[in-house]
Amino acid sequence: MSAWYMTTSSGIEPGQKAPFFQLPNANNNLGSSTLSLTEIMGSNGAIITFTCNHCPYVVGSESRIEKMAKKARENNIGFIGINSNDPVNYESDSWPNMVKRASKGMTYPYLHDADQSVATLYGAERTPEFYLINSSGSVVYRGRLDDSPRDPAHATTSELSDAIDLLISGKEISESRNQSIGCSIKWKV
Repeated sequence: MSAWYMTTSSGIEPGQKAPFFQLPNANNNLGSSTLSLTEIMGSNGAIITFTCNHCPYVVGSESRIEKMAKKARENNIGFIGINSNDPVNYESDSWPNMVKRASKGMTYPYLHDADQSVATLYGAERTPEFYLINSSGSVVYRGRLDDSPRDPAHATTSELSDAIDLLISGKEISESRNQSIGCSIKWKV
């Protein structure tokens, strides 16, 4: 069955090991031309963000995603974006447009999941969607940045930031899973 027809959540959930991947990096300013999960990991873990170029939820969250990337770096947590959208039907998510977006000040590697295998493996559903991984390689948080990705003025929560704080302090993340808010990943048909 094609991933396009998936109607229930699947993939990696909190408590499970984050699967290995190696993908091409569109951000020439950061990292090598391909990066793996191992290379992304900081001493305290990593954050994987499934993202894209055109989704209004991603665009509305851009400055907050950059703040989370900075917070991650300050806490020795790796941070990357992965674009898994179909670049044929969504030209704005093509490799050349990823390179263009990355060159406009993106402060983290921007990886291309051209065959959508990583999104399928992780069970990513939306853009943006975040996976926080601890130093042992286990996912400890999966979900959203906050409750208002399109408009920061209406955000009343900060789930990803709170999860980072709890991870760094060695405390359990009580809300380790919630539904991300955003556009669906644009699956190939």
